[in-house]
Amino acid sequence: MSVADDSQIARLVVERKLCSPNEIDLARTELKARAAKKNGVCLRDLLIEHGFVTQSQLDRLSRSIDDDSMYRPAQQIPGFQVLSKLGQGAMAVVFKAKQLSLVRMVAIKVLPKRLSENPEFVERFYREGRAAARLNHPHIVQAFDVGEAGGYHYFVMEFIDGQTVYELLTDGRRIEEAKAIPLILQSARSLEHAHRQSLIHRDVKPKNLMITKDGVVKLADMGLAREMGDYATAAAEAGRAYGTPYYISPEQIRGEITIDARADIYGLGATFYHMVTGKVPFDGTNPSAVMHKHLKDPLIPADHVNHELSAGIGEIIEVMMAKSPDDRYPSMTEVISDLESVAKGEPPFLARQKYDHELLETLAVGTKSSDRLTDGTAPGHSPKISVQWVIGIGLLLVLSVLFNLIQAVVS
Repeated sequence: MSVADDSQIARLVVERKLCSPNEIDLARTELKARAAKKNGVCLRDLLIEHGFVTQSQLDRLSRSIDDDSMYRPAQQIPGFQVLSKLGQGAMAVVFKAKQLSLVRMVAIKVLPKRLSENPEFVERFYREGRAAARLNHPHIVQAFDVGEAGGYHYFVMEFIDGQTVYELLTDGRRIEEAKAIPLILQSARSLEHAHRQSLIHRDVKPKNLMITKDGVVKLADMGLAREMGDYATAAAEAGRAYGTPYYISPEQIRGEITIDARADIYGLGATFYHMVTGKVPFDGTNPSAVMHKHLKDPLIPADHVNHELSAGIGEIIEVMMAKSPDDRYPSMTEVISDLESVAKGEPPFLARQKYDHELLETLAVGTKSSDRLTDGTAPGHSPKISVQWVIGIGLLLVLSVLFNLIQAVVS
């Protein structure tokens, strides 16, 4: 431990009355004597050795010192008074603060010093601020300012007094269908707005969906957002997977250049799956294993995991999470339409139409196989019964499609 750390420890243990100034002086005197004998010991060790403080007490003090060092850069941002730390990730630390000029609460994201020396991280940080500033929607965290002070880069945004969807899902908990649908609908509307501004989020997940105390969803963290037409950035990122393994789309895993809004549809579908089942769609021992399952493994339908779910929700999620973007909803507008239908107690017309169409295609393949059986190319089963069964099921599905069409016209 450095001399500066020793000084901080000495000051804090006295301030918090864990030991007296005389005890600190005794420990320092002994520390000098041992140093003369080249005995590698620090003040912290002696305080514990003499029973002045415990190991756990010193650990808590060390964490306090670490927090102080994190608060220091945020305190240097002019016009803001930092009140508390809200959270910390790999890329930044977020603080709750008061904007003095407008007397309002804000959140300030600060880029750590070690990342500030990397131009790529700095550019990504400012890109997040610029992306958020382009979006003006009641379900998106509002951006206020970006800048630099004292060598630290910061991003000021709307403060959300609430919790994330992720916090509602801890310990395997799930959200009831009736409560999950409005949350996903609000999220879908926020993404629909972003897509209309030609921005894809690329990191839709429960941690990035915040819920206010009034139940309003706010989409957060535009750190991976990208312009749909930004081919220069797309080319620079080609072959690399950007996103969170549990919710990332197959095309993001492959590092494809032509990623569009349908990647966010997949991410929101994976988030929806987690919300209503209490489980992520695919799990594994490491991120690579999870992403491999996104690419190759069939999805266990959500209503097979949670039998209390309606079939409509299961169908919506399956279409949202189709492996190929072409098999998903074409845009978030269609997702919203089906969600609104299910919320009203009606079937998800677009998802069911796609689902029935795929089943009919599968049955058509089965019919051809049965025809081959009658030619004697693949013996072993009764071709007559197989064909009749396929035709019967096909007719039922056609009737189902017609019924859905009639319902849509009537409604």
